[in-house]
Amino acid sequence: MIEAHTATVAGLRVHWHEAKTTRPVLYVHGVPTGGWDWLPFLERTGGAAPDLPGFARSEKPAGFDYSMDGYADFLEAFVEHLGWERHALVVHDWGTVGLVYAQRRPERIERLVMIDNLPLFSDHRWHWIARIWRTPLLGELFNRTSSRWGYRQISRQANATPGPLPDWFIDRAWADLDADTNRAILALYRSAPPDVLGPAGARLGELRCPALVLWGAQDPYLPPEFARRYAGALGGPAEAEVVDGAGHWPWLDRPEVIDRVAAFLSAE
Repeated sequence: MIEAHTATVAGLRVHWHEAKTTRPVLYVHGVPTGGWDWLPFLERTGGAAPDLPGFARSEKPAGFDYSMDGYADFLEAFVEHLGWERHALVVHDWGTVGLVYAQRRPERIERLVMIDNLPLFSDHRWHWIARIWRTPLLGELFNRTSSRWGYRQISRQANATPGPLPDWFIDRAWADLDADTNRAILALYRSAPPDVLGPAGARLGELRCPALVLWGAQDPYLPPEFARRYAGALGGPAEAEVVDGAGHWPWLDRPEVIDRVAAFLSAE
């Protein structure tokens, strides 16, 4: 059974979803969602999926460090709050901040799943929405003039299935996109120029646990070539799989991705 929790972690009011399990799994969402993104995974594997500070139902203070290092600090505190010594890690999109945390504490990570997550390589080129967000004033204007209708239309490129993302997904994500979350998004994107992205992944080779790298073949934002590059950068046994007929959220197009992740996490 999945339960909702709220507590103070690292001085912030934090919300997360958790399902009891004998093999802890930390799920880290990306932009612009929240821990709710992982509910179908939690049903299968158990674990915990926090709303990162600035997103969904967690606190969104103006003074938080909305950067990869700031989120890595938070995740370290969150894992300590849960009392986990070792755990699996699953990341998607900007959930890449979980990799920054993992490189600090590689001994904690038992298994790693990466799904269409931000490349920690200095030659990564931002997609068109990211370039808008990274541009001062233009990013603010884009967010202020956005609408649910516009968000739904833009989402048509995010998946391989014809049409926009599912209505339930649009409704949930749009409900979370208040002014504070928009501020967090802009700060996060602007904190990661190429000369930060590359060094942020410099210690990926220290992650020697078994790893699965899944990528939607039709992801319009992050090319699937990064699946192979990530697998090659890790220090342990890593499988790279490009999922045909899937976009940026592969499990929305191909629900069997959830089964694949669950099977990998449960393997001995």
